Amino acid sequence: MTGRTETLLDGLRFPEGPRWRDGRLVFSDMHDQKVLAVGVDGQVETVARVPEDPSGLGWLPDGRMLVVSMRDRRLLRQDPEGLVEVADLSSIATHHCNDMVVDAAGRAYVGNFGFDLYTGQQPVTAKLARVDPDGSVCVAAEDLSFPNGTVITPDGRTLVIGESFAARLTAFDVAEDGSLSGRREWARMEGAVPDGICLDAEGAIWVASPIGGVVLRLREGGEVTHRIEVEHEAFACMLGGPERRTLFLCTAADSDPARTGARTGRIEVVEVDVPGAGLP
Repeated sequence: MTGRTETLLDGLRFPEGPRWRDGRLVFSDMHDQKVLAVGVDGQVETVARVPEDPSGLGWLPDGRMLVVSMRDRRLLRQDPEGLVEVADLSSIATHHCNDMVVDAAGRAYVGNFGFDLYTGQQPVTAKLARVDPDGSVCVAAEDLSFPNGTVITPDGRTLVIGESFAARLTAFDVAEDGSLSGRREWARMEGAVPDGICLDAEGAIWVASPIGGVVLRLREGGEVTHRIEVEHEAFACMLGGPERRTLFLCTAADSDPARTGARTGRIEVVEVDVPGAGLP
């Protein structure tokens, strides 16, 4: 199946980290330093302002939002009085922090670039950080090639993460204490770059790939069942809407902050057959 998208919202600098929450899509307009929420009617609200660029989003069991602050490598929490620091991730993150998933217990798994993506620096692997509800920080996994979009299965026992520079999705078993083990390849994506991902009720994963401007639905092992093409580049996706059958796509012409001032960023939508499942 090749779907056609419609534009829900445009004029964004660089939308990323989409999450469906309380009837709206919440996402980071990264290079505009804002967390925004948009309804299916296109009405937009600014949820938070993050001066060092917001990225991954998630929520604690009590409903408070967590947001990754990229350039200063911190995890922040939105309290009634504003954003407060939960954890400093600079002891683990070797460059900008990026995507995140928060589990049902409130543990946050946060990736980072590992190297300076925009100055031609040679790629190096990165560590995945885990932040527990008490604010303690530890290394959840090592030697990841640009850890990016991440999902957790509905039973909470498997975490799958995209390794953008290795063109693969990698799975881990999740223990009761949140520790990861049993690392294995979930799917390989030749000719694509896995960025943001989301899980559906059949256990398949939608994967946004900036290379080729496509969003692919993959089964474990790598079979592609659906392919959606977009005009620019696809950076993230999320299943939401009233029945979680609306696939929201974050697209833009470029990810380099020096070139996103043209505001080509969009939230695009397309209806799919299988609803979303798991986290985020």
